[in-house]
Amino acid sequence: MDNLISWMIAVPFLGIVILGFVRNDESIRRIAFGATMVEFFLSLILWKNFDFSLKDMQFVERVEWMPTFNIQYAVGVDGISILLVILTALLCPLCILCSWTGITTRVRAYLSLILLVEGAMIVVFTALDLFLFFMLWELTMIPMYFMIILWGGPNRIAAGLKFVLYSLTGSLLLLVGILGLYLEGGHTYDLLVLTGQTYSSDTQFWLFLAFFLAFAIKMPMVPFHTWLPDAHSEAPTAGSVILAGVLLKMGGYGFLRFCLPMFPGASEIFAPYILWLSVIAIIYGGYMALAQSDLKKLVAYSSVSHMGFVTLGIFVFNSQGIQGAVLQMFNHGITTAALFIAVGQLYDRMHSRAISDYGGLHKTMPRFVALFFLFSVAAFGLPGTCNFIGEFLVLVGTSYVSFAMVFISIGGILLAASYMLWMLQRVALGEPSTKAAKALPDLSKCELATLIPLAILILGIGLYPSPLMETMDASVIHLIEQTTGLQVDKASSLQISP
Repeated sequence: MDNLISWMIAVPFLGIVILGFVRNDESIRRIAFGATMVEFFLSLILWKNFDFSLKDMQFVERVEWMPTFNIQYAVGVDGISILLVILTALLCPLCILCSWTGITTRVRAYLSLILLVEGAMIVVFTALDLFLFFMLWELTMIPMYFMIILWGGPNRIAAGLKFVLYSLTGSLLLLVGILGLYLEGGHTYDLLVLTGQTYSSDTQFWLFLAFFLAFAIKMPMVPFHTWLPDAHSEAPTAGSVILAGVLLKMGGYGFLRFCLPMFPGASEIFAPYILWLSVIAIIYGGYMALAQSDLKKLVAYSSVSHMGFVTLGIFVFNSQGIQGAVLQMFNHGITTAALFIAVGQLYDRMHSRAISDYGGLHKTMPRFVALFFLFSVAAFGLPGTCNFIGEFLVLVGTSYVSFAMVFISIGGILLAASYMLWMLQRVALGEPSTKAAKALPDLSKCELATLIPLAILILGIGLYPSPLMETMDASVIHLIEQTTGLQVDKASSLQISP
């Protein structure tokens, strides 16, 4: 157990090395899938041995790397980061399954990129050294860029370049913030040491601004969101799943790991503006999704709206809001991944993402429609599905700050119900709009194996979210105490006294 996180980091990279010696495409797929499944089982072992009652980092590993610059290989997890590690390990096997028949050219390179981004994201969510964090933050951009421009749609080059330009801008701001922390925090990159330091008001203001903009671009928050629909619409299915399922969560994780505990004063100053930007994102993303005729762009704009709930929950500074935000990140990764995989399955059959090219799928693809219906209603937070509990907790937390924001955000949920149900009506009901749509085959066993685990999780978490909430509870309370300086009663999860 002492080196469990290091093994989790090593497995994807070892998988890439093994793939370099294999030439048969079918063997390459099996080996890559096996590596991601090993990673998933290791994440379950990590979760099983995690002590939910502790607020501190667990499974911590430290090795001197560049002692001249106080740089270490340092990793560990708490109740917040472990959920994102599990989400990463869960989605990557499904990315390989959904690419099994869809990717037929340069198979080894494609699957190696999936393993590369998996290993890099595990480091990002576990790094306790800022230099290590930044290196792997940058690395996640490279495989996504090549997945878009080599296996993407007709406008893949423009979408890939736009993704890189936005990502590089955010990375430069992140680098500025890290260097500022290094200089102001005692010439160390140790995350735990830097979190325990006290910074002046001016330092907090400028460093918060650098980190906030970097993470806002990654999420992405309005008005830094314009790269997302293009990247999603042109990326292959697995690229969209990784991008929406995990990479966007790096921004929310950054807010929780850096902005709130390190710069509490600046967080309080900027919070009202961020909250209103979040509300705007909820409404704007829903409105834009309602206007889409492209299935992938509709799901992409819905992500803008859903991530607005994440930032809304984070910056209300109470346990309900932050727990809801973390749950929303995890649940959004599941539901959006399911939707993108389902849309990819339709695209593999019709080579079209236009909603108008479908219709009447309940006759030809009943199994697909049943699952697609579940994913769609989960996306707008139907009670009993996973997204409901996250959005509910965010709204409860927001009610302590502003009822006006709650009412406006509920409008975003109504918009989500509108565009998801309207999309379902046009795709699944009525009569097929084209001859090709009349003869579409239903889901194969491999395609069912890709979607059914996500369907089980959507219903399981929606009906019984307690394990996830218990996992993060102690870490969330500790984060609020760091941010607000108030003690939090674990039983009531309300701030009680200085």
